[in-house]
Amino acid sequence: MYKYFLILHILAATVWAGGHLVLALTILPKALRRNAPELVFEFDSGFERIAIPALLLLVVTGLWLAYRMIPDVSAWFSFENYVSTLIVAKLTLLVLTVALAVDARIRIIPNIASDNLKTLAFHIIPVTIISVLLVIIGVGFRTGGAF
Repeated sequence: MYKYFLILHILAATVWAGGHLVLALTILPKALRRNAPELVFEFDSGFERIAIPALLLLVVTGLWLAYRMIPDVSAWFSFENYVSTLIVAKLTLLVLTVALAVDARIRIIPNIASDNLKTLAFHIIPVTIISVLLVIIGVGFRTGGAF
């Protein structure tokens, strides 16, 4: 069962992080150059259909994997070893991701226009960086630390 959860977790991380890298490194620069928020929305409308399920799968499988490593949930926050430290780091980055996504959905996206496209960029870039950090920290579970 562990291998299947790990494979699902890695595939979901690939979708989430990879999609955000494509958005941040190819779509967003083009949209900013052309002052064309519709390019971001066009990408997002297709990406969101697989990104949101991937994120939900990441959360479910990530919690299961963390529980398998440390069955006492209160020990996740003990910082007694690298595993608990990595779990807290991943949970913290997940909360930041959700906060940025909720803020973008409620405050920015409904009012997006060519004159405030940069505001959306200031959400896309941190979410992309966070997604890459989540992958790096995930590798740390197998290598004995984040780096």
